[in-house]
Amino acid sequence: MTPALRVTEEVFARFPEVLLGVVVAWGIDNTGDGAGLAGPLRQEEERVRLSLAGTQIAEHPHIAPWREAYRRFGAKPKDYPSSIENLARRVLKGWSVPHVNPLVDLYNTISLRHLVPVGGEDLDRVQGDVLLTLATDRESPVHLLGEPEARPPKPGEVIYRDDLGTLCRRWNWKEAERTKLTAETRNAVLVIEGLPPAGRDLVERATGELASLIREHCGGKVTTARIDREHPSVPLA
Repeated sequence: MTPALRVTEEVFARFPEVLLGVVVAWGIDNTGDGAGLAGPLRQEEERVRLSLAGTQIAEHPHIAPWREAYRRFGAKPKDYPSSIENLARRVLKGWSVPHVNPLVDLYNTISLRHLVPVGGEDLDRVQGDVLLTLATDRESPVHLLGEPEARPPKPGEVIYRDDLGTLCRRWNWKEAERTKLTAETRNAVLVIEGLPPAGRDLVERATGELASLIREHCGGKVTTARIDREHPSVPLA
C-alpha cells in the first residue's frame, strides 16, 4: 500500500480550518553548497526586518493564530514558539539564517516570504504513513534536533508521527533527528502549514513557489497537493 500523509480527525476537530500544502520530491540532488540560494534568503530576511520593524511579532496575524493553537494543546508559546515565530524573531534580532542544505534553505526562504511554518522530512527514513495527530500517553521518547536526550511528547500535544514514532513535536516546534533533511536526502516531503487568516490562496501560492524552486535547484520529480478537512490525506509517492 502506498504510504500517505494524513491529518487525523482529532486534529480537525480542534483546528477545523487548518490547511497543509504538500510538496513531494523524488530523485533530487540535495548536495549544493547554497551559493545560489543565499541571495533570495538574505532578501527575505531583509524584507522581514523592514516590514515587521517596530511591530509586536506575537500579534502578527500569521503568528498569533499559532500562539493560540499552541495554548490549546497545552504548550506555552513563550517557551515553545512555533517554527515561524522562532524564525522571524531571530531574523528581527539581526540573525542570518545559516546554510544547511538546499531543501532547508529553500523552505526557509518560503517560510519568511509568506510568514508560515514550513518543514520537511526525508522519506527514506520514514516508515509507514505520516500522521498529523494528537499524542497519546504511549508515545516513545524521541531525540529532537539539538536536544541532549530523548523525551516523549506530552499526551494531547499535536505531533507528526510515523510507524516508528514522533517526527516533530508541538506541531512544528522542533523535529526529530531521525528524519531530518540532509545532503544525502534523495526523496522528501515538505509541508507548508496554514491557519486563518493564512488561507487556501496563500498556502497554494507558497506551495507552488516551493515546488518550482526545488525543481530549479534540486531537480527530480516534484508534485504538489493540498490537505484540508474535506481532503485529509495525500499519497507520498
